[in-house]
Amino acid sequence: MQINESLTIPASDGFALAATVHEPDAATGKVIIINSATAVPRAFYSSIAGWLCEKGYTVVTYDYRGIGDSRPNSLKNFRARMRDWGLNDMQGVVDWVVKTMHPQKLYLIGHSAGGQQAGLINNSEHIDAMATMSAQSGYWKLQGGNERFKNILQVNLLIPILSRLCGYFPWSKLASGEDLPKGVAIEWAGWCRQPLYLLGDDTLPLDRFKQFNAPVLAYSFEDDNWGTPKAVRAMMCAFPNVEYWHISPNDHGIDRLGHVGFFRDKAEPLWSKLLDWLETH
Repeated sequence: MQINESLTIPASDGFALAATVHEPDAATGKVIIINSATAVPRAFYSSIAGWLCEKGYTVVTYDYRGIGDSRPNSLKNFRARMRDWGLNDMQGVVDWVVKTMHPQKLYLIGHSAGGQQAGLINNSEHIDAMATMSAQSGYWKLQGGNERFKNILQVNLLIPILSRLCGYFPWSKLASGEDLPKGVAIEWAGWCRQPLYLLGDDTLPLDRFKQFNAPVLAYSFEDDNWGTPKAVRAMMCAFPNVEYWHISPNDHGIDRLGHVGFFRDKAEPLWSKLLDWLETH
């Protein structure tokens, strides 16, 4: 396996995105792009990327603009909206993979926002299948447990106030996520206040969701109060060809998965079933 961590991939508008490519020793022509969750850098997905690479897949991970190694020295006055991650960043990475790798099969794995916004790309005809993990609506009424109350506080007070005061959203000081550009955070908070989440934003090219004809596998997890089954279905119903899997970690000998645990080493027992599903599509 060879790992190239020093790549940059142009987004559709030319913005340079930091990327890593995991290349198997014997390439099979099958490529997987991993679309990250909000405020999660690409390095977080290195374990599953390495595992998939050992199975013969070329795996591309990348950082959205404003995140990880695609972040400028200062986020203050850095102009970006959350929609840029789908309309420009995801779209540009798909174009780059198609043009430079000429894959025989191209799959997407979308974590949270990485699955939500995949429906906004204008080149989905290149995608053979997509699997999403906790790609949910962010509307607060669909969350479970204490998440709905945290969500109300975050999207109505913390994000609007702190983003304007600081010039960016200092999430790293409040939780485990990375800081967000001001425009990204404010647009995301606006979507979370809408019952239809981003599907209620008529300034987006929402017709593209129905053009995403590749089969989609949508995961939800029993202990993920952010991505409840209701929240996942409310978001993923925008895609025309979706299969839903709800996973209880205890059924697989795993103590906890939550919103991000699928990509940690302890979840490896689940990865083979994901790969089986991709292989059949």
